[in-house]
Amino acid sequence: MNDERSRIAAFFHFADELGLGPFYTNRTSPHSFAVAKQATTATAGAMADSGTPAAAANRTSEGSSRPSFSRPTAPIPQARPSLPVIQSPSGPSLFEERVENDSLERIRADIGDCTRCKLHKKRTNIVFGVGNPKAELVFVGEGPGHDEDLQGEPFVGRAGKLLTQMIEAMGLQRQDVYICNVVKCRPPENRLPERDEIEICSPFLSRQLAVIQPKVICCLGACAAQTLLETNQGISRFRGEWFDYRGGKLIATYHPAYLLRNPNAKSEVWKDLQKVMAVLGLKPKPRR
Repeated sequence: MNDERSRIAAFFHFADELGLGPFYTNRTSPHSFAVAKQATTATAGAMADSGTPAAAANRTSEGSSRPSFSRPTAPIPQARPSLPVIQSPSGPSLFEERVENDSLERIRADIGDCTRCKLHKKRTNIVFGVGNPKAELVFVGEGPGHDEDLQGEPFVGRAGKLLTQMIEAMGLQRQDVYICNVVKCRPPENRLPERDEIEICSPFLSRQLAVIQPKVICCLGACAAQTLLETNQGISRFRGEWFDYRGGKLIATYHPAYLLRNPNAKSEVWKDLQKVMAVLGLKPKPRR
């Protein structure tokens, strides 16, 4: 019995050295995880090469009502992967749909008077998207709010006014960029879109991005970033980092609504926007 316990203890010690301790000691979730091409650390890289599931301890709770926007207490590793640790999709990817000779007009026509998910029951207007159909920069939010639902245009409320200020600070105008959301109908009480709503509506977003083909996609908030990157990590883990997305670049930053509640985070968002400006060759608007 002592020999058996010693062997088990040695096994778990070996697993801990590989960073697999949480995987073997906490098997509460049936979901498996895939690892990106480059690991966050050298240990994660070794696990990716061996095909071992990684980062199970980092995943967020499936039932959380809203993602955390707080900074992580542990230091973020300096070496970043080209993609975050992602949850393996249970079925076909949301973004495999391709439509020949697609256009924004055709996408809007295909949406029609949509009743595909429960969000249609309380909506006033479908909020499709607005801006330059050939924009180099696309901002993607989570979903329409009260004002957006009434006007049928994304980001026109208080958060929208702040986004406009952010765009103008970059030396652009709203009509120079394209603005859209993950879902096209307002979630009740401005809650986050639910998984089934995202699965139904996100293919239209994917088609929008494929038609526009922007150089840069800026995700506003965790929902947009998690949807496009197919990850369940909190935004604080990868905010401000560059990712490859279908031939372009993607960066995530905090949602303007978050900045209204946490003004101190504006400096962090400005750093992220400066990275976007560097890629697009933009100069900030001169202060008067």
